[in-house]
Amino acid sequence: MLEALQYEFMRNALIAGLLAAVTCGIIGCYVIVKRMVFISGGVSHASFGGIGLGYFLGITPIVGALFFTIAAALGMGLVTRRAKITEDTAIGILWAMGMAVGIIFIGLTPGYPPDLMSYLFGDILIVPPSDIIMMLILAIIIILVVVLLYKEFLALSFDEEFATVVGIPVERLYFLLLILIAFTVVVLIRVVGIILVIALLTIPAATARRFTHDLKKMMLLSILFGGFFTSAGLWLSFELDLASGATIILVSGVTFLASLFLSRLRLMTGVGRG
Repeated sequence: MLEALQYEFMRNALIAGLLAAVTCGIIGCYVIVKRMVFISGGVSHASFGGIGLGYFLGITPIVGALFFTIAAALGMGLVTRRAKITEDTAIGILWAMGMAVGIIFIGLTPGYPPDLMSYLFGDILIVPPSDIIMMLILAIIIILVVVLLYKEFLALSFDEEFATVVGIPVERLYFLLLILIAFTVVVLIRVVGIILVIALLTIPAATARRFTHDLKKMMLLSILFGGFFTSAGLWLSFELDLASGATIILVSGVTFLASLFLSRLRLMTGVGRG
């Protein structure tokens, strides 16, 4: 890995991966605990509409994704909370519409967008410094909001009824959490792509939950796992000439499955000794 870091693009990739580990490690825990995996997947795929809008308007696609993803997250939140249709139906419709809008805008844009595949499947090796700066700003915002509202988010995650009774503005906090998820999705797009965002958003937190149910400890473990997944996946993709985003996800998935196996083995060993 040290040999690879002599290249600037690898140093940029490692920084982007670590920023992604921090954001997905924190927000991913809320996604897992509050069981918001499907809505997070909807937000991530709807962000493709923002990518297409960015190309069409001639602005940085990641900026277009940021505003479109926030709008999609709030839209999904409103529909799932207030519309008289099931949550999975609403998210599925908005998910498909976001992807469709992206395809339409890309089709209307003259020429062919050369790095479109990097947004779909991720290419951490070509992350420019401007995107790293945006990722850093979003990560700082996420950390500050979670630190300031930790107790409120804790109540929201585990017992909404109790939170409402004690006077916590549950609905506003819920929408704020959706915005933070949107921020995290934008951070992860450049690392693993829209298609694989949901995996990196959930696997580190799900792995951390195998070891603790304390939210603070879970976040810390999730960040550490995310850092390991992105660093190891980045190194393997460099050494073996593999797609970086897919390699990061495979490392994540294999580690999670290994944690399940070890937990099962420990349980069986304990039962045998008893």
